[in-house]
Amino acid sequence: MIEAELKARVRNPEHVMGQLDRLTEGRAEIYHDTYYDDPSGSLDAEGQELRVRTIHGPNSTRSVLTYKGSRLDPESGSKPEHETRVDNPEAVHAMLRGLGYVPAIAFQKRCRNYEFSSRGRSLLATLVQVPEIEGTFLEVETMVPEEKELSSALADIRSAMDELGIRADDFTTELYTDAVAAQRAME
Repeated sequence: MIEAELKARVRNPEHVMGQLDRLTEGRAEIYHDTYYDDPSGSLDAEGQELRVRTIHGPNSTRSVLTYKGSRLDPESGSKPEHETRVDNPEAVHAMLRGLGYVPAIAFQKRCRNYEFSSRGRSLLATLVQVPEIEGTFLEVETMVPEEKELSSALADIRSAMDELGIRADDFTTELYTDAVAAQRAME
């Protein structure tokens, strides 16, 4: 599957949250992400991601292992994605280290997730705050089975984001990993 996703900086988080709250009920969660790479940094160099994420919600905690391939679309950063639920994240961390991967960066994201349908697609909109990065972000994504469906999915996502008040100059492909690393380098 391919994750068709667009991300934007949000100028008016209260307005966007209000718009999303009118569509569906939001779910507040805290993500603890650890990204892995091999010692040479080849995954990062190829634009690939290997991540263990633990999600703390109001009533439960769950973890997932995710691999994302290289970008298929440079404007959006959309990538092939493979993800599976993990029952024992500490065992997965140990396995990855045992296979020679090293933790490249770890950080926290405060998220409010909204699942809704638009233009016949199931969308996930996430308002994101990363304590180490200034501002609020909005990610909207859907999954498509083939690359040929990517452009129409991105057009539908753009339309949904436009309806939420996101403007063309708000979009970004900046990675949280890069922004957090840059912030830490300045400290």
